[in-house]
Amino acid sequence: MASVNIIVGSHVWVEDPKLAWKDGEVIKIHGQDVHVKTSDGKEVVAKIAKVFPKDTEAPPGGVDDMTKLSYLHEPGVLQNLATRYELNEIYTYTGNILIAVNPFQRLPHLYDTHMMEQYKGAAFGELSPHVFAVADVAYRAMINEGKSNSILVSGESGAGKTETTKMLMRYLAHLGGRSGVEGRTVEQQVLESNPVLEAFGNAKTVRNNNSSRFGKFVEIQFDKSGRISGAAIRTYLLERSRVCQISNPERNYHCFYLLCAAPAEEVERYKLGNPKSFHYLNQSKYYELDGVNDAEEYLATRRAMDIVGISEEEQDAIFRVVAAILHLGNVEFAKGEEIDSSVIKDEQSRFHLNMTAELLKCDAKSLEDALITRVMVTPEEVITRTLDPEAALGSRDALAKTIYSRLFDWIVEKINISIGQDPNSKSIIGVLDIYGFESFKTNSFEQFCINFTNEKLQQHFNQHVFKMEQEEYEKEEINWSYIEFVDNQDVLDLIEKKPGGIIALLDEACMFPKSTHETFAQKLYQTFPKNKRFIKPKLSRTSFTISHYAGEVTYQADLFLDKNKDYVVAEHQVLLTASKCTFVAGLFPPLPEESSKSSKFSSIGSRFKLQLQSLMETLSSTEPHYIRCVKPNNALKPCIFENLNVIQQLRCGGVLEAIRISCAGYPTRRTFYEFLLRFGVLAPEVLAGSYDDKVACQMILDKKGLKGYQGKDKGLFTGWTDG
Repeated sequence: MASVNIIVGSHVWVEDPKLAWKDGEVIKIHGQDVHVKTSDGKEVVAKIAKVFPKDTEAPPGGVDDMTKLSYLHEPGVLQNLATRYELNEIYTYTGNILIAVNPFQRLPHLYDTHMMEQYKGAAFGELSPHVFAVADVAYRAMINEGKSNSILVSGESGAGKTETTKMLMRYLAHLGGRSGVEGRTVEQQVLESNPVLEAFGNAKTVRNNNSSRFGKFVEIQFDKSGRISGAAIRTYLLERSRVCQISNPERNYHCFYLLCAAPAEEVERYKLGNPKSFHYLNQSKYYELDGVNDAEEYLATRRAMDIVGISEEEQDAIFRVVAAILHLGNVEFAKGEEIDSSVIKDEQSRFHLNMTAELLKCDAKSLEDALITRVMVTPEEVITRTLDPEAALGSRDALAKTIYSRLFDWIVEKINISIGQDPNSKSIIGVLDIYGFESFKTNSFEQFCINFTNEKLQQHFNQHVFKMEQEEYEKEEINWSYIEFVDNQDVLDLIEKKPGGIIALLDEACMFPKSTHETFAQKLYQTFPKNKRFIKPKLSRTSFTISHYAGEVTYQADLFLDKNKDYVVAEHQVLLTASKCTFVAGLFPPLPEESSKSSKFSSIGSRFKLQLQSLMETLSSTEPHYIRCVKPNNALKPCIFENLNVIQQLRCGGVLEAIRISCAGYPTRRTFYEFLLRFGVLAPEVLAGSYDDKVACQMILDKKGLKGYQGKDKGLFTGWTDG
């Protein structure tokens, strides 16, 4: 922040542990210490560098673009968002970035067809901030300049990314749709892919009732006349562990509950019933979602599947597989007569085993063997090894996760084939909806990959914001060279560098049979003793901390090795390839001869790194637009705005970094006309003359002997504040 003249009597903001910032008045200044009487009557002392001026003339309803704030600083931004949120104004710009604060209530008037028509072709900033305005700018830029555009939607779980993405896609379908066309249009299929992917990829979590447990990039293709002509969906990092493991107050993927609420004949056909009776669902006591009727959602999902081109036969096969996974989770094991062996526990488990086999159309005895034995081939002989009950449970869960992730991939691929891609399309608009930065009590491999993604996107964001700022300064012929650009390349190197980055070291550990999570963690400690972004915790032997752009996150390495190995147990592969159901067998095509013999594992981390690289290349070839979604409270309730919570998200989303880049140069920006309105009173004789606005401004500044301003056509960029 540029220096501000704080004096006794100044209205200011000071830090507060509960409210983030509190307003007050300066009553005394002693060296670097500022004594402030806050609005609730308390006296606090703060360092002058931590005291920020308050704009006492700010409009009562806030401003719709943060760059219009007299003081572009953290407390000013927070106060502005809070003021607007209270008035149900959930959208605010920071220059070209849209900040969307989740209202946690339906606001249908904001998204109807009438509203879409209003934003069609309107200049950016002419109407109130809106998600439609961002989509419109991207669409117009693509039409007028022939360049591909992308819209990056980010924010933490529960901030509203999924809904925002759906609004963007609805608006683009409105612009690029064919009026009055019946049947399956491309744009209809693109929109209906959302509920299908939500059913199989979304779940209730601690933070959100409809949390996307995968990342998604939708490329919408347009023809020469601006009509949608094709689309492709890329997905990232489906959370596989959720299939087998949930805890209060979470749920498993929606599709399991939808199927349990299906029409009676289907429930009977699949021998389902109350979700409480299934192990993969009853680890949490939450079975229903507020305001959601699973029976209706099941039918709506089937209708959406119709539209995206999944045939009725394929739909039946998909839900057979979903039912099979539920039955598989109820198969339990007891100790066998031999050491380290297991048997099916009881008649109930035997029933669920038989149901699983029937639904997957495979042999029940072969399924049992695949769960409780392993075959090892040596040059001399074939050895069958038995598994103890704990290992058999691990085998069961591994099979469930593998089947589910293959099913999800099949659905995505089917939607892509059905919608089709336009080989002649020259331009796309890409919409990215991906998890925001995550930091929990326990952070595992999933959080590591998610935060790696966010570091990549943050670098892209910083570079773009910096470039935009630089272009603005050059247009106004302003010196910008001294502005510091914060780069997070060092964190990215720590994670992805080859050789010697964390992912490379993890792959190395996965290839050594004797590696454990402990030896992996020790290797990290030895490799990065002096890396300022890597911290070894004092007490743990298996955790490590990375200093991310959004703060420090401690990762537990315990399951990193297991979660990085993407291999299908050979016995499971053989079992399912032999399924008499062509759909199931298709999910498990036979492996090529050499790979079935090879023990070389496939690394999820390395594959994800390549996917991310490809995504970043796509994004770099487009003109980006940013939407930062903010979750105003953890209760998921309307009309509550928690300052500390919001500030943390603005830091994590790079919004404050974008503001810092603006503040590093000339934070106060006024058009010549605005400057005259505010300061003309200082030189009435200038106002009385017939000078143009620019000349009049220069005369006022010269009269007052003020320096440190620049500006050519747009207005004044000043390094001092105008309080």
